[in-house]
Amino acid sequence: MDRLSTLLSQFGVRSRLFHSGKLCGTATYDGTDQRGHIHLLQSGSLGLRGLRGANQLLTRPSLIFLSRPTWHQLIPVEPEGARLLCASMAFDGGADNPVSASLPDLLVLPLDELPLLADTLRLMFSEAADGHCGREALLDRLFEVLVILLLRYLLDERKLSTGIMAGLADPRLARSLVRMHEMPQRAWSVAELAAESNMSRTAYAEHFRAVVGQTPAEYLLSWRISLAQKRLREGRPIALIADEVGYESPSALARAFRRKTGSSPREWLKAREDAEGRIAQRA
Repeated sequence: MDRLSTLLSQFGVRSRLFHSGKLCGTATYDGTDQRGHIHLLQSGSLGLRGLRGANQLLTRPSLIFLSRPTWHQLIPVEPEGARLLCASMAFDGGADNPVSASLPDLLVLPLDELPLLADTLRLMFSEAADGHCGREALLDRLFEVLVILLLRYLLDERKLSTGIMAGLADPRLARSLVRMHEMPQRAWSVAELAAESNMSRTAYAEHFRAVVGQTPAEYLLSWRISLAQKRLREGRPIALIADEVGYESPSALARAFRRKTGSSPREWLKAREDAEGRIAQRA
């Protein structure tokens, strides 16, 4: 059972390198580009300032991971600056996709505590230091690999206490979640999902809500609507989307969509397109 591949086949990550080398002055990121960020502190000391008083002093090589658009500042402490590799990133499906929604606003992890990422990090720092052709394109891809390895680390080490990633890390819930991800069009009952997890219906429902933060039915609705939103952004016809995510008609999908988001699929898509247009104009 592959807990991550089905999830990431629907909501994969795209990254773009934007800084490699010394950072000698304060860098501010206001979140208006609707992208998350990954900063790799390779050497030097760095102050990290967040919106809600999340101020930290980093004196060891560290990974700074912000899965969603979040205001933050990086502040070099020493006159000679700090050496960093930085990329912006976004998961398919927009800023409210299921993967980033299940992650904390900010993760700061010392690199020497991430042996699973060590080989990739060595290659990234080596590429950043060399001037080979294709360097930026390769680093973009390596940042994406880094995110997948980080998600694997969070699952294997069970670092998250609630949400879909916590559910996938739970041996009793993982199989039923993967089955929902693989077959969203199926009319799953709680009894069927409990059987996938080898649990009683009552124990499964209680444990699922405690770990994931939603009932199984609520989660299935959320997953279906997230898939529908992604396909709407891709320009797929709503009749085809309805069939793919388990609704017998476009009107049935529209009712579920409004129940979850407060707007119709057409209204939701127009609002997203308008917001993206404003961001593009500012850029």
